[in-house]
Amino acid sequence: MGPHPAVAAIRLAVRRVLHDVLTEHTTEHTTEHTTERTPEPTTGHPGGAARHPLVLVACSGGADSMALASALAFEARKLDIRAGGITVDHGLQTGSAQRAREVADRMTALGLDPVEAVAVTVGRDGGPEAAARDARYAALDAAAERHGATAILLGHTRDDQAETVLLGLARGSGIRSLSGMAAVSGTARRYRRPFLELDRQTVRKACIAQELAVWDDPHNSDPAYTRSRLRHEGLPALEKALGKGVVEALARTAQLSRDDADALDSWAADAEAAVRDDTGRLECAKLFGLPPAVRRRILRRAVIAEGAPAGSLFARHIEEVDRLITGWRGQGAINLPGRVEARRQGGRLVIRQG
Repeated sequence: MGPHPAVAAIRLAVRRVLHDVLTEHTTEHTTEHTTERTPEPTTGHPGGAARHPLVLVACSGGADSMALASALAFEARKLDIRAGGITVDHGLQTGSAQRAREVADRMTALGLDPVEAVAVTVGRDGGPEAAARDARYAALDAAAERHGATAILLGHTRDDQAETVLLGLARGSGIRSLSGMAAVSGTARRYRRPFLELDRQTVRKACIAQELAVWDDPHNSDPAYTRSRLRHEGLPALEKALGKGVVEALARTAQLSRDDADALDSWAADAEAAVRDDTGRLECAKLFGLPPAVRRRILRRAVIAEGAPAGSLFARHIEEVDRLITGWRGQGAINLPGRVEARRQGGRLVIRQG
């Protein structure tokens, strides 16, 4: 008899991602070997053998990430891949350090190695949820560099994707926000999300079938947090009003939006050189001739390049800058996050830190 259907589903999802990681790693290593014409090392890399990439799982101890850790441990044994795990202690709850050690022990029991519990200090920028996320990803990036990991697996499910799309819709941030989370993201394609096509219920069933101990974070049910309210009140209300299938439809919207956003980003990148003068400044007349979606992408890229934090730059900021192009009435400089300012001067758009 084979594994429980839910267990089979999570293993298949992870297997596909690991095959992608292994193929990319092998291709990259072969290219480097051919170019440099040097013997391929088998040991000595900070993360271990160069022939066998290391894949880490980011595990909080919840059902999603514990299921992911178990599937990684199972599948990695059958491939030329080493599997480890990282758990991040945000220090936001009583007993969090002990809980992090317990999660690390559970990953070790699954056969993962290396395993590490990392404590972080959460700041205040952007609100508690954003600050915790920033601290977590910084810790994961550092762990990947420290261990020489090729990839880090994240346990986001289709339900998480639907919530992300709705949050983006509520902010009115445009099509990129509606595209949700990418299956592959980060520097050097570091982050992989195998479960984006699986629902949360399937993942939880896999934990039950394997008798995996899981920890339910009380923050996930705390109405003080926006995502928690959306999960326990917003989405159920939508399903009651619109019928089942809302989560699947939102996840499908994310993929379609991502395809469109990627195409527009590519168009904007290609068009940017043509709207700059010999000194590199943006020419307002040429920008005016572009479709709004392309023009605003160029403006956003330019503002970020001058030091505006991407996470603090919203659609309303770019709309204000855009009015310097499309609604010029002699208005003064636009103040933007990161002490960046944009002004129209001599038919050029000047963006700089003020």
